[in-house]
Amino acid sequence: MVTILIAEDNDNIRLLISERLRPFYTILLASDGMEALEILESRHVDLLLTDVMMPGMDGFELIKEIRRNGFKLPALILTAKQSFNDKRIGFSIGTDDYMTKPVNYEELHWRIDALLRRADITNARKIVIGETVLDEATYTLSKASCSIELPKKEFELLYKLLSYPGIIFTKSQLLDDIWGFDSDSSEDTVKTHISRLRSRVSDFTEFQIITIKGLGYKAVLGASHE
Repeated sequence: MVTILIAEDNDNIRLLISERLRPFYTILLASDGMEALEILESRHVDLLLTDVMMPGMDGFELIKEIRRNGFKLPALILTAKQSFNDKRIGFSIGTDDYMTKPVNYEELHWRIDALLRRADITNARKIVIGETVLDEATYTLSKASCSIELPKKEFELLYKLLSYPGIIFTKSQLLDDIWGFDSDSSEDTVKTHISRLRSRVSDFTEFQIITIKGLGYKAVLGASHE
């Protein structure tokens, strides 16, 4: 699933935006520019949605910094600053789109999808490991000898783990990323889905899902595993 990072210092606005977008995307949250940078350095993000007026590092400085560091993900400013000069500054530093508050969420969804299309993200969400392909367009895991369609949550778990091979994800992290931080599901739900996923993908020897006792799970690649 496409991952969007929302940088917004107002708790209520940040929560409202995330809840409106969460049915369509994986959402990560930051309360200021510095926190957003830390997330970008450790997590895969497909699109940045940022306010301008934030304490410490504001949205303009955040976009300047990510462009200086070579991040090419689309950036959309969402702010109450409506002057022509504010928009000029925003676009001059590398912003891809600019919306003013109050938010029309239908329009926001359109703009996000348009930015993702331009970045070729929605059309290229595949992970290829040798002859094995994990394809979000069809929720399938396939190779020459077989192809299986995975349930949505199991697909998203596998996509998350294979996007960062060797990285350990806790049950809590996976629960928040896949089910949402406000989900009523428990960490046992993650354990159950991982167990089912392992059974479905047992014929695919190019990777393995490893349990790290007391920590969580990681994916390892190759024929020999720990």
